[in-house]
Amino acid sequence: MRIGVVADTHMPSRVKQLPEALIQGLHGVELILHAGDFTSPEVITQLETIAPVEGVAGNNDGEEIVSRFGRKKVLVYKGFHIGLVHGDGKSKTTERRAQEAFAAEEVDIIIFGHSHTPLMREVEGVLLFNPGSPTDKRRQPQFSYGILELGAELRAEHYFYDSKS
Repeated sequence: MRIGVVADTHMPSRVKQLPEALIQGLHGVELILHAGDFTSPEVITQLETIAPVEGVAGNNDGEEIVSRFGRKKVLVYKGFHIGLVHGDGKSKTTERRAQEAFAAEEVDIIIFGHSHTPLMREVEGVLLFNPGSPTDKRRQPQFSYGILELGAELRAEHYFYDSKS
């Protein structure tokens, strides 16, 4: 199973449409996971033209997105337990908050956003994965998203590009 992973789209304040590099990169995925800060339901509509969307709300999302997705969840696909959370909060790092959100649960991977910083690191047998942002790279050199491949094993990879148009 091939899954697209995005976070922190911040639309329409950062862009009005999904970047072409993201659309092309997500072509053929069976599902898109969004780790929060859609900021507009229009993002969901645009992503759903590519594949079904599952997600969580971030700190910049309104009630419509919060009520549709919630703030944290564990999803199971192909036998893999995927923790999904935005990662915002007070004190600690975004990465640490994401880890702590699933401290009492068995997960294979934790997908989170908030920092806009791509990250892939294994900690105590759990893969931590932040796809970065496809529209607001902040201090990063490029925009980014991720792809998960679920088969005999779980594989994750970042994809980077230069233009958000």
